[in-house]
Amino acid sequence: MEHNQFDEKAQTAMRILLEHFWILRSKHPEAYQLIREREKVIQRYVSDKLGFDLIVHQHFIKLEKIPVETKSWMGIQDFQEPRDYAIFCCALAFTENRTVDEQFLLTEICEDIKDLYLGDLPLDWTNYHHRRSLVRVIKQLEKLSILAVVEGEVDHFALNEEHEVLYEVTVYARYFMRSYPKDLIHYQSKEEILQGEWDRHEAVDGRRKRVYRKLLLSPAVQRQSEDDPDFAYIRNYRNRLRDDLEEHTLFRFEIFKNVALLVAEEKKQELTLFPDQKAIMDIALHLAAYLRDHEDDFQPDTFGNIRISPVAFESLLSSLHEQYGPGWSKQYREGSIKQMQKELTETLKSWEMLQQDTFTKDYIVRPLLGRVVGKYPKKYVEEGMSLYEQK
Repeated sequence: MEHNQFDEKAQTAMRILLEHFWILRSKHPEAYQLIREREKVIQRYVSDKLGFDLIVHQHFIKLEKIPVETKSWMGIQDFQEPRDYAIFCCALAFTENRTVDEQFLLTEICEDIKDLYLGDLPLDWTNYHHRRSLVRVIKQLEKLSILAVVEGEVDHFALNEEHEVLYEVTVYARYFMRSYPKDLIHYQSKEEILQGEWDRHEAVDGRRKRVYRKLLLSPAVQRQSEDDPDFAYIRNYRNRLRDDLEEHTLFRFEIFKNVALLVAEEKKQELTLFPDQKAIMDIALHLAAYLRDHEDDFQPDTFGNIRISPVAFESLLSSLHEQYGPGWSKQYREGSIKQMQKELTETLKSWEMLQQDTFTKDYIVRPLLGRVVGKYPKKYVEEGMSLYEQK
């Protein structure tokens, strides 16, 4: 039966596609079937509004999500340095030369990666840091279902370079890399790759597709300049955007002077939301409340940004700890301000609520943080946080 209406099932399918790299039929048959049932209406919508390709394969479904610009949080979160990505690319090249279900030992892929690796210094598997990089890569390939473990555990390789694991290549290995207008060797930078993507769309509704991609793929769209064309488009067509996005995604569209965003009305399992259940989120919300309560000391500029020097920021966090700390988890209640600062800034940067000036090292609080706030209940404060102070 063909469904021509973008109903609640289509909205759910859309959210699943936006949140996941791909949906594998063998692992998520219900989600796969849901998307297949609403394939036509989803295909039309993502093509028209975002310029995305929906790939429907007998083994998987994938929405090719190409951002307007790259952001650090879009990377593979488990990777820790550029070497991880280089090894990952070499590992992908290895799997492409293997047949589906072909088995191989860890030592085989190690040798091929060494031969393919083009870093300034050669890989040395007797080096612990190099082995840790490989472990992170192999585990990512397992998570993506590009490799399947037959026997063994790759974590042991970090401790012993002679440790063996038996793997096999899955059918998905052929489809991880997307196709490009020209061979990758002809691109000199990621900017060229992205420009090649926009060459497909700029002639037909390019601005609209940029705006939809920013709203659906980023935490928010923040005004960058007085004549920011993307933000001007959002402001001028806000009613049309609101009606369309709220009908097709179930997100609520919000726009303020310096920021526009999509908000989930309720928690959904398939969504990545702010705040989540991590303890560091309590501190993020308390920081937003503190800045709001001391707005005379932290005045935003024309674009809603608040600039704070490194010294002032550390002092701010000390005050935050003194005011709210008794209710935090033990890790942050008793831990160092420096470690808490590191984890907090990493979290806020990943949500585009904070950035750091490359030259001055000043912290720049973005207007999106002003959209949230967190405070303890009145009764809890009146009782002096005694319950937590006793723990």
